[in-house]
Amino acid sequence: MPGIEEEGMVFVQALLAGMIVYCAYNCIRKFRRIVRHRLWVIAVEDVIYWIGISLFLTVQMYYASDGSIRWYFVLGVLLGCAGCAVVERRLKKIR
Repeated sequence: MPGIEEEGMVFVQALLAGMIVYCAYNCIRKFRRIVRHRLWVIAVEDVIYWIGISLFLTVQMYYASDGSIRWYFVLGVLLGCAGCAVVERRLKKIR
């Protein structure tokens, strides 16, 4: 059973993974605003994104928590995404 320090580091890794997930999709959204896409191209991009993110998170979870699902890893990913969204909204208000 991992110690509290190791669990804390896994949680931090999960937060960073969540931030990467959010920022990756945000880049896709910005690219879509620059270059107009047809609906089927957007669908293909989304499928590729979700497959890639699924693989990325699976690998991160595997290496961070020795192959077992830890729900605080999932919570960390969600909080990382939410944190990036909050920061982005606040930065938009500043402009």
